[in-house]
Amino acid sequence: MGRAVTTTDPSPTATARPSLRLARERFLSGRPLPPGVPEEVVAAWRRARFFGVPHDLAQPPAPPSLPQESTLLDAARPVLDRIVPALDGGGMRLVLTDERLRVVWTAGDVPGLGTWTVLSEQVVGNNGAALAVRTRARAEVHGTEHFLDRWQDICAVGVPVFGPEGGQVLGTLTAVTRLCAAGPPHPQAAFTEAAVTAVETELRARAGRAERVLLDAFVRATSGPDRAVAALDGRNRLVSEAAQRLLTPEVLGALEHEAAGARDTNLPDIGDHTELPEGAGCTAHVTPVRLDGRTIGILAALEPLDDPAPPVASSPPAVSLTGSSVPWRHTVGQAVRLARSPEPLLLTGERGTGKAALARELCGPGSPQVVDAARDPGLDQVPPVRRPGRPLLLRHAERLAQPGVAALNSLLDQHPDIPLLITYTPGAPAGPCLQRLLDKLSARTVPLPPLRERAEDIRELLPALTPRPAPGQPPLTWTLDALRALEAYPWPGNVTELAHVVRSLAEQRRRSGPVRRAELPDAVREGPAARPLSPMEHAERTAILEALRRHGGNKARTATALGIGRATLYRKLREYRR
Repeated sequence: MGRAVTTTDPSPTATARPSLRLARERFLSGRPLPPGVPEEVVAAWRRARFFGVPHDLAQPPAPPSLPQESTLLDAARPVLDRIVPALDGGGMRLVLTDERLRVVWTAGDVPGLGTWTVLSEQVVGNNGAALAVRTRARAEVHGTEHFLDRWQDICAVGVPVFGPEGGQVLGTLTAVTRLCAAGPPHPQAAFTEAAVTAVETELRARAGRAERVLLDAFVRATSGPDRAVAALDGRNRLVSEAAQRLLTPEVLGALEHEAAGARDTNLPDIGDHTELPEGAGCTAHVTPVRLDGRTIGILAALEPLDDPAPPVASSPPAVSLTGSSVPWRHTVGQAVRLARSPEPLLLTGERGTGKAALARELCGPGSPQVVDAARDPGLDQVPPVRRPGRPLLLRHAERLAQPGVAALNSLLDQHPDIPLLITYTPGAPAGPCLQRLLDKLSARTVPLPPLRERAEDIRELLPALTPRPAPGQPPLTWTLDALRALEAYPWPGNVTELAHVVRSLAEQRRRSGPVRRAELPDAVREGPAARPLSPMEHAERTAILEALRRHGGNKARTATALGIGRATLYRKLREYRR
């Protein structure tokens, strides 16, 4: 699990915490810090200073705009209403935020805390809710670990709330009290985690209700004879037999994107007909499926064209679009929606996740102008005059030098509507100028999930990655045991590593028949741990995978950050493979 920023000092008094209190005073005055200050605390203070947060901030920021409807608040309210009476006179405040750390509900009181409408680090600095979202785990912040002056005498424990599918963070629940005399763990940690568990249970129950509503809508729509109907919600799909004869992978993909967009934007009216790919051979009349005033999916009624266009020989979908897992469908859908508007789009993710390939697909049929910062860190090769309408693809933004960042900022200032796609691999800490650029594009950033988080897509990726066989040769196939080994391997190199394995087997294999597990590389064919992991081992495995994600899949940097050798890292990846 992600490590929380906590202190180990047992006393809240100034005399019992001289090092951290003195360190904060020295930090604010620009003097050298004393030894022994936790690096994660200093990093949090530095982030607050970078974001321009005043340490003496007294007035809460202006209330942010909140969505009219909140799935999280709807599910959490029955749970929170049951525990609010326990807060009376208890010296504790509970705060519920959404995934953007906007406060959507609060109860209880802590003297001197004040009323805050947003808990983002960019606005108020380090705090338990922001750290919980950052680490995706329970996080505590005590006293002087906070950046704000007025929070020096409080402590907080924040717990992330995860959605029922896909593992996305929907928000946080944070308990705030006066500074704890006993130090960490926070005395309300177990209480807060229990409340979050109850909220997540309610979210799962409501998700099941939404699936039943989608099923009921599908059954009603297919009551007539030979009705071609598909019901989709971005996670599930129900397709009638007649619709199966009309749906091509391209049409199904278009409807999947429409469903995901309808859910995210909560559109009450989608339109009469949905635009389908050229040569679809049918039309789709789409209506939203709603529950409690929210759009939860779509119902598509398909009609064949009277004079359909001649069928075009189908080709396998591009590798960058292949996959039906929930994380990948959500990622592609989000990227497609954002790419429709003429503004820059940032694709982030570990090495080998397919950022550049997806960017090329988003550019459309035309050939984009490609600039690689790994070869041109100063962006000296970007021409001052560009062909209108031709997209610009900037790869490896993490390799930009300061002149390159300045040139990119200048380009965005002069051409704010430029069709620009940027790929970025997290790793070494970004410099101030690059970090400011990343923050500017945060609202139009799409993170690509690593392959280990969408292992169910591997079976769909294999045909797309396999080279075309020579004339007279059968296509490459796989035994069930080999497929299980591929799905169990964590793939630190992601899709690129999988493609290399597939190509090597296709080019070097001399046997006939399906690929067997014994033919796979040593690291891949070794099975997962033969015994269940202990809680300590599970926590270590989670920390390793999180560090691997944070450093963009770079195993050398990951090993250095964890304080272990690369050989140890490889061994632990094999031992703790899921």
